[in-house]
Amino acid sequence: MKPQREFIAERPLAEHCPELLKRGPAPEDLLHLLEKMGQRFARRLSGAFAPLMGGEAPIVSCTSPRETKLSSLNSSIAALAANSLLAIGSAQTPMLVSIEAEPVLRIVDRAFGGKGEAPAPMPKQFPPAAELMIARLEVLLAEHLAAAVTATAGRASDGDMPDITAIRRDGSLTALSPFDDNLPLAMLSLEVDDGGVLPWLMTVAMPFATLGRIFGYAEKPARRAAPHYRGDPMAAPFGDVPVTLSAVLVDMRVPFPAIATLAPGVILPVSVSRQIPLRVGENTIAHGTVGTMDDRVAVKIDKAFTDERTNP
Repeated sequence: MKPQREFIAERPLAEHCPELLKRGPAPEDLLHLLEKMGQRFARRLSGAFAPLMGGEAPIVSCTSPRETKLSSLNSSIAALAANSLLAIGSAQTPMLVSIEAEPVLRIVDRAFGGKGEAPAPMPKQFPPAAELMIARLEVLLAEHLAAAVTATAGRASDGDMPDITAIRRDGSLTALSPFDDNLPLAMLSLEVDDGGVLPWLMTVAMPFATLGRIFGYAEKPARRAAPHYRGDPMAAPFGDVPVTLSAVLVDMRVPFPAIATLAPGVILPVSVSRQIPLRVGENTIAHGTVGTMDDRVAVKIDKAFTDERTNP
């Protein structure tokens, strides 16, 4: 059906301000900022590493950043490495810095007057002296990372530098488990040529959310959920629902060989605690004392863990 006259809208089209139409940074934009930060970080580390390398400044270069995931990091980082999880401002903005184990052990050898040699074969875990050196490296890296972030973000002065602190560390990246497995990460590698046979690697990785926050792209605040009111357990329909309550008299560990030889007549010594837990399903809701009442076994409630009811 063809209309006989032209359709005219009753209201003009909505016009939105640029602030409402502004989109967040694309991953490639954040990776570009990370590359700039990495180049500044590399230049600063060249001089910062000199006292640890016998006074000679190594050549530090930055590779192009890329997107990755934790599974790829687990396969590319050795079983033993100095893996440090740092927080930029707060624990909600984590960053991983990983250094190969061999250069860390060479630095430790120089610190004790050696020629900068690593043991062969490599140990399965870091010795205490290496742990102390890794803690020192974390402070050094945090200082120069903060300066590189400040310069890249275009902040006015050193007073605007973010506070970067170490959260935890582990020689095994799998045990450290710094991020969720499927979380997209921005990864940057730095090559350090300290005059050895081959340059060694330092890996920097962080979620894109961390990368956006340190460069001034704050996430929108989450909407506040409506207040949740609990129902009255004494009122319908809750009051008529039957619930199974269990009193655990004995909770004991028995070796598997003893279980395998169980037979009628075998006596298992047990000790019944004076305070026994009362459970609904898997949740302990109270503790009580075993006794008797009217010639029947009874439990007197000594401590209850039920929450106070909230009125709507």
